[in-house]
Amino acid sequence: MTMEFGWWSRDDAGRRYQVRARFFGAALAWSRKQGHHQPWEPYGPPTEDDWDQLLADAQRRVARRLLSPKQFEAIRRLRPSA
Repeated sequence: MTMEFGWWSRDDAGRRYQVRARFFGAALAWSRKQGHHQPWEPYGPPTEDDWDQLLADAQRRVARRLLSPKQFEAIRRLRPSA
């Protein structure tokens, strides 16, 4: 099953864009779009803030039983170590 996470962020110029992380199996695909009528485009590499946001959203879903602890650990293992 595909799990999708999304949030809004700002670039260095102050423009807002939407970030989407789609998790399927052992793969995580990042994409972004600038406006409502713009297509999704590949995004990467994700920033530390993006990873923090993804893990926080995933942790909230575990608490609400929308995501299993096993799926959360799989997402956490995909984060590159600093």
